[in-house]
Amino acid sequence: MKTPVRTQIGVIGAGTCSRETGALAEAVGREIAKKRAGLLCGGLGGVMEAAAKGAKLAGGITIGILPGTLREEANPWIDVAVLSGMGHARNALIAQSSDALIAVDGEYGTLSEIALGLKMGKPVVLLESKWKIEGTERAKNPLEAVELVFRLIEERKNKKNREKN
Repeated sequence: MKTPVRTQIGVIGAGTCSRETGALAEAVGREIAKKRAGLLCGGLGGVMEAAAKGAKLAGGITIGILPGTLREEANPWIDVAVLSGMGHARNALIAQSSDALIAVDGEYGTLSEIALGLKMGKPVVLLESKWKIEGTERAKNPLEAVELVFRLIEERKNKKNREKN
C-alpha cells in the first residue's frame, strides 16, 4: 500500500522581519508541524527562518527552496535544502510545490509568491498583510491561518473529486 504524501504548506514572507512578525511566523510553523504537514519556504532568514524554527521545535519537517547554489545559505532549521540557482524565480517553485500558502507580512517577493500561488489555483491565506488581494483569505492569528489553509485544501480536493465524477 502506498504511503500518502505529506501535505506541504508554504510559508512566505520577507527575508528580514520584526521580532513580532517573527513570533507570528514561528507560531505558524509550530501549528503546521502539529498537523503533521511539511513546511516549505525559501530557506533563508526572516519569516522563513522563524517559521522553520517553529516547525522544527514542534517536531516537523522543513524544506527550503533556496535561490542560490550553496546549501550553506539555508537557515539552521531547514531539513532539506533544494538548490534552485534561480534567484527570485524560485518563487514559482515554492508556489507550485505547496498545497497552500500562508503569507506572513512580506514585501514584493512575497507579493510575487502570492500572485503565482493564486494563478496556480492554490489557496492563499494572509496574516498581517498590508495588501488586499482578491482571491486570498485573511486570518487573525497563526492558529486560524493554519486551520483555514487545511479547510481550503480539503474544499479544493472535494471540488476536484466532484468534477471528476
